Amino acid sequence: MVEPLPRPVIHHEMEQARTEFHRLVRLASAGDLRRATAGTRWTNQQLLFHMLFGYLIVRALLPLVRFLGRLPDGVSRVFAAGLNACRKPFHVVNYLGSCGGALVFRGPRLTRKLDRTIDSLHRALDAEPDAALGRGMHFPVDWDPYFLDVMTLAEVYHYGTQHFEHHRAQLTLGAR
Repeated sequence: MVEPLPRPVIHHEMEQARTEFHRLVRLASAGDLRRATAGTRWTNQQLLFHMLFGYLIVRALLPLVRFLGRLPDGVSRVFAAGLNACRKPFHVVNYLGSCGGALVFRGPRLTRKLDRTIDSLHRALDAEPDAALGRGMHFPVDWDPYFLDVMTLAEVYHYGTQHFEHHRAQLTLGAR
């Protein structure tokens, strides 16, 4: 079993991301939100939703990792290979989903959704048995640069913040 990331570190990183997200949304002008980002096809508004989406994905992945992490290694290896084979449709859905999500979640509604999601992740992380945090499964590495071949449950909790920080650097808020 792999030694999991410490819970306090994961909690602290999520709180830092929450604080930064609130700041970004609060300070962004309407023009900032419509501006293109650096290195993506999204606007800043769409990328802000996508940053929230990373944490929503973590919530969705947790039951899958808990389940597949208990099965023989080959099961999740085959599952991940199947998902990798579908990477092109995944990238289209990922892009369009954030375009649509940004139409629904903006401003205070966006930050409330992030708050509820991070609060849920904090509670779930606190409830995880220590042994579960070190269990993992294979992931579709072609889907995301932060997906590792094998990720533990603790690494999946941490993934949301890695995803957040990666995209934070692509925002062009305040740029002219």
